[in-house]
Amino acid sequence: MASYIGRRKFLATLLGGAVAMWPLAARAQKADRMRRIGVLNTFAAEDPEGQARIAALLQALQPLGWTVGTNLRIDHRWGTGDAATTRKNAAELVALAPDVILTSGAAGVGPLLETTRSVQ
Repeated sequence: MASYIGRRKFLATLLGGAVAMWPLAARAQKADRMRRIGVLNTFAAEDPEGQARIAALLQALQPLGWTVGTNLRIDHRWGTGDAATTRKNAAELVALAPDVILTSGAAGVGPLLETTRSVQ
């Protein structure tokens, strides 16, 4: 349980930093603009750990005023433990041109860096 709480705090800190880094001009745009987050998850969709991380992400977004379906869309790509699938999922997320892509660990970061160095 302690590691779960630690991960939630880490995700909240990471997400808060990512939101803070969005350009000021982008934050000043109309509130009806839908923001897009890509999540490259190395866990399988039915994995309890992966589901807990997504729940923590959504919980961290709420106090910041981000609501899925209102001003936020989250595109998930779930892992299978296969490096080729992870690379394919990373390329799919980059092609969607999200405002930010979240992932963790070398299994997710490596394929993203192979695909792009920035999201435009």
